[in-house]
Amino acid sequence: MIEVNLNNLWKELPPDVKLVAVSKYYPVEAIERAYKAGQRVFAESRPQDFAVKVEQLPKDIEWHFIGHLQTNKLKLVLPYASLVQSVDSRHLLDAIEKWGKDNDKVIQVLLEIHIGAEQTKQGFAEEEALDILFNADKFPHVRFRGLMAMATNTDDESIVDADFARIDSFMAYLVDLFPELEGFDQLSIGMSGDYKIALRHGATMVRIGSAIFAEQ
Repeated sequence: MIEVNLNNLWKELPPDVKLVAVSKYYPVEAIERAYKAGQRVFAESRPQDFAVKVEQLPKDIEWHFIGHLQTNKLKLVLPYASLVQSVDSRHLLDAIEKWGKDNDKVIQVLLEIHIGAEQTKQGFAEEEALDILFNADKFPHVRFRGLMAMATNTDDESIVDADFARIDSFMAYLVDLFPELEGFDQLSIGMSGDYKIALRHGATMVRIGSAIFAEQ
């Protein structure tokens, strides 16, 4: 089923939208099947699992980190992640900058924006993200690539649509406001249950897990 699911998604997604296979709940064997089918971008959310899987799987995989990242776990993630999608606090951003300086590496990140109704979700308010980008020169070891967000967890598609429209508009505003931020062009929205809505609102990456890996 993994191979069939991937083929169906590749046919459905526009060519300029990156499919990020969320493998965080699935074993190495499932990732290997997806890899052999042609998938090359995978995402994990637990640092320990991430570090283990990186060692066990092919080296040409493009790994993304999408979970809440504690500053004491940076060494498990930053050496391997092509993109940290879930930078959700100034404290974490400062720690990533320090790690990058200490290890002579520039870390590519997305700022996670809180757009959903749930107060428990992580992420910056729009005003906080603006303040960070106005001071982007304070983070020479961080490359800001765009935004990430999760819509409200609801079956009401109109609410999800409004959430994605909001971040799409904010992303466009930031691109116009900060033309000096080279490569700031990625919007990671949409998961297995709502990616079709996200595609209508400027998604350049969709994070798909169960629609790839879960046995139907």
